[in-house]
Amino acid sequence: MLVDFDKAGGLIPAIAQDVATGEVLMLAWMNREAFEETLRTGRACYFSRSRNKLWRKGEESGHVQEVQEVLVDCDNDTVLLKVRQIGGAACHTGHRSCFHRRIENGQLHVVAQRVFDPAAVYKK
Repeated sequence: MLVDFDKAGGLIPAIAQDVATGEVLMLAWMNREAFEETLRTGRACYFSRSRNKLWRKGEESGHVQEVQEVLVDCDNDTVLLKVRQIGGAACHTGHRSCFHRRIENGQLHVVAQRVFDPAAVYKK
């Protein structure tokens, strides 16, 4: 067993980190199918809890994650994907990282510029 999907009801956290800079880009969830597809294809695939289906990173935006390395934590229930972020942004808000806000004086403040306009990319 590479990863223990049973501990948390079939899902594990998956952290995406830029392989070149070490910047944490995002946290998402994987089920067994998403994990196996990621290993097989070399492209990040996650499980969308809100849509209850596989989510292939970049399928709408073109901002895919090429997986360079997969690390598993000591409890076998979290993975760290070292990725090459294609298109410059990992976050659906258009920011490079999902972690683009800082708490200052009890308030959230955006601390990064957008890479793309989400309204122009996601035409739902």
